Amino acid sequence: MDHDLYLSRIAEFVRLLSQEGLSVGTKEAEDACRALELTGFTERESVKAVLRTICAKSQAECSAFDRLFDAFFVSSEQKLANLKKAMEDQQELEKRRAEAAEELKKHSFLNADDDFIGGYAALPEEEKDRLRKFINKFRDNAERNPKLYEGFIRSVFMKSIMEQQLMMEDADLGVQETDPDLGLLFRDISQINDAEMPRAVAMIQRISRQINGELSARKNKSSSAGALDIKRTIRKGLETGGSLIRLKYKRKRPKHRRLVLLCDVSGSMIQFSEFALRFIKSMSDVSESSRVFLFSEETAEVDPFALQDMDQFVSYVRRTGLYGKGTDLGSALDRICAVKPPVLDQKTTLLIISDAKTVRLEDAQKSVIRAASLAGEIIWMNPIPQRKWEHLRSVRTMSVLCKMVPCSTLSELARECRKLALG
Repeated sequence: MDHDLYLSRIAEFVRLLSQEGLSVGTKEAEDACRALELTGFTERESVKAVLRTICAKSQAECSAFDRLFDAFFVSSEQKLANLKKAMEDQQELEKRRAEAAEELKKHSFLNADDDFIGGYAALPEEEKDRLRKFINKFRDNAERNPKLYEGFIRSVFMKSIMEQQLMMEDADLGVQETDPDLGLLFRDISQINDAEMPRAVAMIQRISRQINGELSARKNKSSSAGALDIKRTIRKGLETGGSLIRLKYKRKRPKHRRLVLLCDVSGSMIQFSEFALRFIKSMSDVSESSRVFLFSEETAEVDPFALQDMDQFVSYVRRTGLYGKGTDLGSALDRICAVKPPVLDQKTTLLIISDAKTVRLEDAQKSVIRAASLAGEIIWMNPIPQRKWEHLRSVRTMSVLCKMVPCSTLSELARECRKLALG
């Protein structure tokens, strides 16, 4: 971290102290920066002592200062470990959701939708055992008189689920207080403000490096050799008098995913599309064979060199004339389907990045069906939280035509990009 960035972080930390009720302001920030210019930034405990002396003026303020300092100034190694654990927890939760869905299928009278399944999956095992015993106790009655017992049994389940969700919400608030980066990871992307963009971008870069590391490890672990190369083996054998002790194999050609991205850059979608593109562009195995189309009311293919600097993404979109307009998904899909030579075929994955809000929904529906007949697969990344999907006609319509995945947080977005990269 360079000198100016350290000073910027110090100023940001002083603002955080002020928000927590400590009597600090611009003067304390300036004093802290001047003091650290003299003492240096390399020793963590020295920095902590200097800042505490300037910013904390009572025992209570010292306690609050220590808590906030330890949470705010986290080492890059610890941040990476925290992010890795968060990703592993997310994968474990998905596994539990699948197991919960399979279990709840046996009880059709529970009418288990996605929210219900997710809530049940998050319950502690002891609470699940209690509910299993409860349902077994009333199973015969429910089968004989479903109208009387179904609502009663479901309400008991929902009470446990809601209590658990309240506990998890409290825990999420605690996470944001103790580790701002993890709080950012699980916050709705639409709530990330301009001041937090650098932290969000840095987080995307760290997660992408982790995913690329997993991909490299997988490639190194698998054999790179193909079938035996007879000609090369014989030629090599001639160097040793005809002894074929050095077998040569044909090299497997790397298989790159062919990906076509269709990114909604209307006013409400531009930040989400930027985050998604940052993830995808940073994963070389996914992005090497990709083509990118941006759309709002009109559609434009992106020059590959135009997105070399993603910090200029919003400026680039403004120059195309697409920003600030409505959304016409049908026209965008029709244009992609009509490109010559074709960009969609059975070996191509079409990745749609949009909230599904569009003009002429019926026409857009027909266009999705047409694109699905050409592409090998359509994956739709939707930034709207999944719990709201059932209330939106456009989302309900599109989700039955292709694979739609929830990506309302950086955590969810990272999970889906990881699947794209690792399969």
